[in-house]
Amino acid sequence: MGRGAARRSLGRPCGRGAERARRFSRQRRARAVSTSARSREAMRRSLAPSQLAKRKAGDEDDEEEEEDWQPPTGRKRQKAAGETESGECYRSPFRKPLAQLTNRPHCLDSSQHEAFIRSILSKPFKVPIPNYKGPLGLRSLGVKRAGLRGPLHDPFEEGALVLYEPPVLSAHDQLKIDKDKAPVHVVVDPVLSRVLRPHQREGVKFLWDCVTSRRIPGSHGCIMADEMGLGKTLQCITLMWTLLRQSPECKPEIEKAVVVSPSSLVRNWYNEVEKWLGGRIQPLAIDGGSKDEIDRKLVGFMNQRGLRVPSPILIISYETFRLHAEVLQKGSVGLVICDEGHRLKNSENQTYQALNGLNTPRRVLISGTPIQNDLLEYFSLVHFVNSGILGTAQEFKRHFEMPILKGRDADASEAERHKGEERLKELISIVNRCLIRRTSDILSKYLPVKIEQVVCCRLTPLQAELYKNFLKQAKPVEELKEGKISVSSLSSITSLKKLCNHPALIYDKCVEEEEGFMGALGLFPSGYSTKSVEPQLSGKMLVLDYILAVTKSTSNDKVVLVSNYTQTLDLFEKLCRGRRYLYVRLDGTMSIKKRAKIVERFNSPSSPEFIFMLSSKAGGCGLNLIGANRLVMFDPDWNPANDEQAMARVWRDGQKKMCYIYRLLSTGTIEEKIFQRQTHKKALSSCVVDEEQDVERHFSLGELKELFTLNENTTSDTHDKIKCPRCVNGYQVRPPPDGADCTSDLSQWQHCADKRRLQDSVLKAAWDAAVTFTFYQHSHEEQRGIP
Repeated sequence: MGRGAARRSLGRPCGRGAERARRFSRQRRARAVSTSARSREAMRRSLAPSQLAKRKAGDEDDEEEEEDWQPPTGRKRQKAAGETESGECYRSPFRKPLAQLTNRPHCLDSSQHEAFIRSILSKPFKVPIPNYKGPLGLRSLGVKRAGLRGPLHDPFEEGALVLYEPPVLSAHDQLKIDKDKAPVHVVVDPVLSRVLRPHQREGVKFLWDCVTSRRIPGSHGCIMADEMGLGKTLQCITLMWTLLRQSPECKPEIEKAVVVSPSSLVRNWYNEVEKWLGGRIQPLAIDGGSKDEIDRKLVGFMNQRGLRVPSPILIISYETFRLHAEVLQKGSVGLVICDEGHRLKNSENQTYQALNGLNTPRRVLISGTPIQNDLLEYFSLVHFVNSGILGTAQEFKRHFEMPILKGRDADASEAERHKGEERLKELISIVNRCLIRRTSDILSKYLPVKIEQVVCCRLTPLQAELYKNFLKQAKPVEELKEGKISVSSLSSITSLKKLCNHPALIYDKCVEEEEGFMGALGLFPSGYSTKSVEPQLSGKMLVLDYILAVTKSTSNDKVVLVSNYTQTLDLFEKLCRGRRYLYVRLDGTMSIKKRAKIVERFNSPSSPEFIFMLSSKAGGCGLNLIGANRLVMFDPDWNPANDEQAMARVWRDGQKKMCYIYRLLSTGTIEEKIFQRQTHKKALSSCVVDEEQDVERHFSLGELKELFTLNENTTSDTHDKIKCPRCVNGYQVRPPPDGADCTSDLSQWQHCADKRRLQDSVLKAAWDAAVTFTFYQHSHEEQRGIP
């Protein structure tokens, strides 16, 4: 058989074998067609991870069915979509397949199952928020916390301020006590206790003891009478936050608190709460709006209930509170804080009555100067916070006020002085249980030195002539009887005070020839006009002009100018425009929001303003003007509290530079008499509040009748009244006693009849302008050598 025939016989199967071969060939071609179709279908399918996972399970089943068929190894693999010749894939890197649940055990063996469950539970839960540091929700809603009650903060942490410590129980008592009623520690939030200074920690403890009735059983009020700059606001914020969050009963002591302040300080209180509590609480500050809008806000505030009140602190001005008192008196609040509380000195005024009608037992009154005019006003403040502890007003006047005032008079007999001291001690022992007062000498640890100077300035010839002419015509002495000041006397006082500031302030009265100024127009220089300042016509304005010019040319210090009269501020403006000084002005015409902005701008070291003009009667209380370190008090006020408040604007927390205070007085005039009257009031305040027993008795009430006189033959009428034993012929020969500072009596200050002893170079340069005498003293005992 040939080779071709043999090949044909081998490839030509016969019988049943041939039939099997043909059937196998058909199946193989059908599989090839099906595989090709599936391949094309796969190309069209979605590449989503969820679809891939589903198809993978289906493909496994297909492979089990078709395990007898293997794809040809030599055939070229078809490229996947998006894949290049080199095999690199260009699918989007931002779209990753979901993780597949392939880590579950394939068998249900008990040991493997347990191991798998343990591996799941061993992984702690994490909140899926980047950098999340909040609570992990360990407590479940509706589930009571197991175990003993505990304090909100750790009382044993280093530096913890513990306000209440539960009594120590014996082991036997611990077994009998109800665990759900056991008292817990009350600990100030560490966020606040870390920033409190030692005297502030003491103050917070005192406040908490008072409002929780632990100092005086049955009474829940107190007076925070610290001097300016000691952080009364921070102490009260700490008290509020503690009462709102905890108590010995392991629940909040109060639900809501109300802060009442002058309108200029409403925004300041809001900012202070935000500053120290850092968003932990949302106060409600009301400083404007329509009556309906304010009523709606107040109703919403009073209707809040529960352990977590959304806005538990209301900050409102005295004026707004008085107008909307009915809304606030319908409910109850846990605590009321009255800032600048000396506004409540008269128990008959509407503000006092409105606040007294508020349904709250806990009352805190803040005032750096609790005594202003007389002891009866002091009684009103104490009676407001703790009604009844001093008796009625008539009982207080008979038992305390009259004996104390008689004893303080320079003409008092020995018996009257002795009785006055006894009643004073009795009053102090009662009041000190609910009053805390620290003086500003505490600040010497934290603040730079302050030099306070009382500068006597001689009148110019024009001022002297106008002054004498007024006294001859008006005859105000006849109106002054028994130390009481009538309406006409007040008008005369105002005219003389304005004349001491500058003759321009009474020029219109001279033109109209009012009483006391008839024929006075001819005393003015020819061609005089009020359009310009002309500092040379006023002794104090001349000294001020020198102080500003020397300060501007020799340093980068800023200056605050304070006056009781807006007309004087107008003169300051004219002077600044003439000298090209940049300035800002704050008086009663400025809105509250704008005040905060200009204060913030002035305090910035980069601000170009050199002078800040402030009206002492237009909301100067509480302002922080640490951007300046020199303050000029241009005219005195009858009320020493107003002057003290104004002068405390620059020497306070945050001040970095040495401070200089200038109190300008016109020599021998009514201004010195007013200053002497302030000294009498301040001596009274020192007796009752500061407990200083050795305050000098310099001024008799009878001497105050000499208001309407002019002493032209003196360098300082005040120094003459003191009868200083350290001075000979007006010149100091012995220094003040050791330990004397700005809070000491004026007789313990430095007395300078010339500029040689002065330590302030600016005042030295201005001395020859019109200065006749200067009292000065430092705030720090250890800093006396600083020039």
